Amino acid sequence: MGGPFDYFGELSHPDYRHITDEQFANRMLLREAMLNHGFNPLAEEWWHFTLDNEPFPDTYFTFPVNSESVKSD
Repeated sequence: MGGPFDYFGELSHPDYRHITDEQFANRMLLREAMLNHGFNPLAEEWWHFTLDNEPFPDTYFTFPVNSESVKSD
């Protein structure tokens, strides 16, 4: 995707062009998919999106998520 994990510099901006064409295309593919499904992008991070109609905007969930917590019968 054109940068190191969780890097917050200019390289992480979605419109940054000093990466390969493939890396930029991958960023745009993710962005398009997220926008098409109701998410808003953060201008400074290609990976950061927020759900537009967040059902619990002021709630932080602190339960563990693991294979046991999502196992179906």
